[in-house]
Amino acid sequence: MAVKINRPGARPGSTAASVDVIQANGCVTAVLNRPAAGNRIGAAMADRLIELAEQAEDDDSVRMLALTGIGDTFCAGFENDADQRLVESLAVVTKPTIAIINGDAFDEGLELALALDIRVAPARARFALTQLTRGVMPHFGGSQRLARLIGSAQALKMILTGAAIDGREAMRLGLITYIAKSRGALERCAGEIVESMIARAPLAMRLAKEAVLKGFDMTLEQGIRLEEDLYALLQTTADRDEGVRAFLEKRRPLFKGV
Repeated sequence: MAVKINRPGARPGSTAASVDVIQANGCVTAVLNRPAAGNRIGAAMADRLIELAEQAEDDDSVRMLALTGIGDTFCAGFENDADQRLVESLAVVTKPTIAIINGDAFDEGLELALALDIRVAPARARFALTQLTRGVMPHFGGSQRLARLIGSAQALKMILTGAAIDGREAMRLGLITYIAKSRGALERCAGEIVESMIARAPLAMRLAKEAVLKGFDMTLEQGIRLEEDLYALLQTTADRDEGVRAFLEKRRPLFKGV
């Protein structure tokens, strides 16, 4: 499955701001299209992303949600009028989400990427939280999600110094999940990830995501009990029966999300 980051018709030099939407094979991709401003997200763009998150959650034909940008920057931050609910609206989507980080992710742009499940980026991309230089602090979950991903010491280093790290260091620390050498490699890598996830049983993916995210803040005993309960729930679905039949018949399963 091809994932086009700079799709035909995009205007890298334009000052217009929009969120373009591509829907194919069960994946909805939101494309930040304001490259002249580093894909900074203003009110209209934030409203559109919140709307897309809600639509992706409610539409059974949508199996996952992806977010990327036009140009050399993923997202340089938010404008003051951006809806404060934006990041959390994406974080609570129960379906798998992926940030295809086409370039630098700074400040609120990095906090946005941290709220998604999987992050893939090129080696040249830079990551930083520089809010302290403006007399403010990360307030879209950056201080919490970053520390959970890379540890408190490294999170404090990034937040307190504002120093940027590149894709290789981000991969080493665990901030990103996949690294690509070039833009073309990024598109191929993202496409392979999306294709692999689309082939999985959608209900099983959602429940597995719930088990990991909710279990993270539980004791081991509580987490295992949650896993057992979700597994039992999955046994009652048609997708589970289809998975068993496909295995026995040695064919690719045709999951329907029910």
